[in-house]
Amino acid sequence: MNRISTHFNKRVPLKKEKLSGIIEALNEQLPAHMKNWYYALGATPLILFLFMIVTGILLTFYYIPSPEKAYESVRHITEDVSLGYWIRGLHRWASNLMVIAIFLHMTRVFFTRGYRKPRELNWIVGILMLFTTLALCFTGYSLIYNQLSYWAAIVGTNMIKEIPLVGTAILSFLRGGEEVTSNTLTRFFNLHIIFLPAILLALIVMHIILVRLHGVSNIDDNVEEKTYSFFPGHFYHTIIIALFLLTFLSALSVILPPGLGEQADPLNTPAHIKPEWYFFAVYSILKFIPLKAGIYLFAALALAATFWPFLENGLRRKWPDLKMLYWIGSLTIIIFLFFTVYEILVQ
Repeated sequence: MNRISTHFNKRVPLKKEKLSGIIEALNEQLPAHMKNWYYALGATPLILFLFMIVTGILLTFYYIPSPEKAYESVRHITEDVSLGYWIRGLHRWASNLMVIAIFLHMTRVFFTRGYRKPRELNWIVGILMLFTTLALCFTGYSLIYNQLSYWAAIVGTNMIKEIPLVGTAILSFLRGGEEVTSNTLTRFFNLHIIFLPAILLALIVMHIILVRLHGVSNIDDNVEEKTYSFFPGHFYHTIIIALFLLTFLSALSVILPPGLGEQADPLNTPAHIKPEWYFFAVYSILKFIPLKAGIYLFAALALAATFWPFLENGLRRKWPDLKMLYWIGSLTIIIFLFFTVYEILVQ
């Protein structure tokens, strides 16, 4: 046994200093408000992303990224492959829930001012995570290659053309030319399974590192808050959330399995083309204003959201008594929900 122990210790040199560092990380003290389930949303996108990676890898075993075979391969996964509908359902619903989880997490951070100095960079990372997740959802939705996803990809990429200076170049890069062709499907596939996941993973790692460096923000910096250890308390929270999400996603996959729709037909434009629900607000607003003006508007809003910590700091210096944080946040949520629900109800 001594020989085996020596042999193992030489190849896996676990020194006491390194072990104490791991134990110290597990014993990290968190503010007591993190015991509230609402504040445990930060781990939810990571859990859902891991679900999407696992199910996405399984789906690539059967999916064929070509206009002639894409739709049939999705049908084969859904109807013929054992538990294929469940894997596809987990992947689809995990992407939808991830958008919701990031929205909710950033809403909480916004209203509790968790982005305040010195955590501005982490807010920017969070915004980039949201945009990357939406890009993942858009490219993944287009891979089904049914009527709605095909024409939604055309409409969505047409909007990119209106971006000043770089719009035409980005459109040509995404489509692999001026029109949506087999090149477009291949590029969307590569973006969806390689580049966008890699970018999102890098952003998640950066987010976790920044949280570790700065620690979890207190609700009120003027009040000293009680703390508790990351392990086992918060660690168990995360495990319970993961098990709940797996159960909930499985239930959605069985009760509301992902459909197929009609196969894409470039010569037959559907009567009603709509994107996925998370783009409903943007899609609906663009109906009421000129397209180019809408692109400028949403570009300005995206920049304002990205650099909000610095913008809010400047506004607060000028109007210290104005409760603009709550007014701007509440108004944004109300407008988003109104146009989303409006688009759901309007045929």
